[in-house]
Amino acid sequence: MTGRVLDRNCNLILKVVDERMWDLFRSHWQHTLTYWSGFFSFGLCLALLGPTVLDLRCQTQATLQGITLVFFAQQFCLFVGSTVGGFFSKSFACSLSSLAVSTFVISVVFAFIPICRNLPMLAIAMAITGLAMGVIDTISNLQLVKIYQKDSTVFLQVLHFFVGLGALLSPLIADPFLSDTDCVLGNGTSNSTSMMRHMRNKLAGRHVYNVSHFEFHTEGEVVTNVSYAFWIMALINLPVPIAVLVLMYRERVVTCCSEHSPRLLDGDVHMRTIKMPRGSEQLDVTSQEHPESTGHRNMRNCCQLNRLNELPLSFFGLHIFGGMVLFFSDGIVGSYTGFVYTYAVAPPMNLPHKTAGYLTSVFWASITVGRLASIPLSYRIKPVRLLMFNQVGVIVTLFLLLILYMSSVFLFIGTCFLGLFISSIYPCMLAFTEDILDYKGCATTVLVTCAGMGEMLLQLLVGSVINSYGSYSFLLCGMIFGCMGFTIFLVLLLVQHVHKNDRTAATNTASLAEKPEANGVSH
Repeated sequence: MTGRVLDRNCNLILKVVDERMWDLFRSHWQHTLTYWSGFFSFGLCLALLGPTVLDLRCQTQATLQGITLVFFAQQFCLFVGSTVGGFFSKSFACSLSSLAVSTFVISVVFAFIPICRNLPMLAIAMAITGLAMGVIDTISNLQLVKIYQKDSTVFLQVLHFFVGLGALLSPLIADPFLSDTDCVLGNGTSNSTSMMRHMRNKLAGRHVYNVSHFEFHTEGEVVTNVSYAFWIMALINLPVPIAVLVLMYRERVVTCCSEHSPRLLDGDVHMRTIKMPRGSEQLDVTSQEHPESTGHRNMRNCCQLNRLNELPLSFFGLHIFGGMVLFFSDGIVGSYTGFVYTYAVAPPMNLPHKTAGYLTSVFWASITVGRLASIPLSYRIKPVRLLMFNQVGVIVTLFLLLILYMSSVFLFIGTCFLGLFISSIYPCMLAFTEDILDYKGCATTVLVTCAGMGEMLLQLLVGSVINSYGSYSFLLCGMIFGCMGFTIFLVLLLVQHVHKNDRTAATNTASLAEKPEANGVSH
């Protein structure tokens, strides 16, 4: 009898949660789909440069060592854009305006890249895309956290799934237009074809290599069709800024970076009642019709410098350690995508170039599948438990890759598992940290900036270590980064406990201070 009652109550709770989540999504479906599409643009930019970089070298007739500096320009400006994006989020109007500009700039730059005939023009173009990507990264994450707050984990998982989807599609679109031979007319030898394929796979990541020992022709008539790939990507991305403009029109956001838009002042709270099965109680679900206004007020309040001395040390610890966890996790993603091909073709693995070239695609596919699988998991499991499980999984996978370093089969298996485990750390960490800090928005900006910094700096560090100590140090670096990230995560849990105690003590002090005032009024 007790078991039946328990099952009935569990089914009832699950049905209520399902209806509540669906009700929340229906209330904000246009906002949510717009931010998801913005992250699709982010993914398109993320993976397009690697496969096309050799054709761009031919187009600009630059040296290969010079063209790889374009990677650093994009990555550095992505970090800068992530930081600047926090300032653009001071109001809902400014957030949407900057998102519309950033997504439109990506289409414009994609259309402009085919006419970049020298290296400085191309570097500037990719730097502009990096800035736009950083702004999209910060604003999309921040807005979804503000809209769904305690329910944001599921929607953040979908958001980051769209990054993987864009990163998977862009190389597939570009592939038919890539050159298989040295793209200067008259040099289409079999040796040239092999070298082009090898170097394209080697540059599939987003980092700077020492490539001075490779020689390509830089003079002659350029023959490349990669322009069509960029023009197609520009057209595919064009509906995204249009969707943002439609949302701005619907919300009547007509002034850029204004403190409030008219629609944000209409109706603060909307009450809903979810209908329950007969014989059960009704559940009132309160949601904010336009939570962005409250979120941006919280953002301004938590970032006021004159109030920093009033905050406990645990508040700063949560931002620092949460950011460092993403610093290492995103650093692992960046360095693995950038150097797994280099590791696979070098001794002792010695995989064929074509086989090793699939590893980066397998890794991104695993990340995409992992984020898709994390959508229902994050709905049932708390972010802190997912974070613990995934971080342990990352360490175990890298440890097995270190032990079985001679097995090419396990290299592919380990790449799959590493992508699955590391896929949901980013969105879960955002949701977990913002939940501790009551969704004020400061943590999202700090965490996104730290993630971009880690992806940029750790790639450069791993590259220099591989050049100095050999390819085996690639997995050793990943193992060290994973252990450091997990250790910092454990420290973050301790800081979370201290922060809860500080908040409880502050609440008790405030309540005791209010009692004498209330007694004075009664007398």
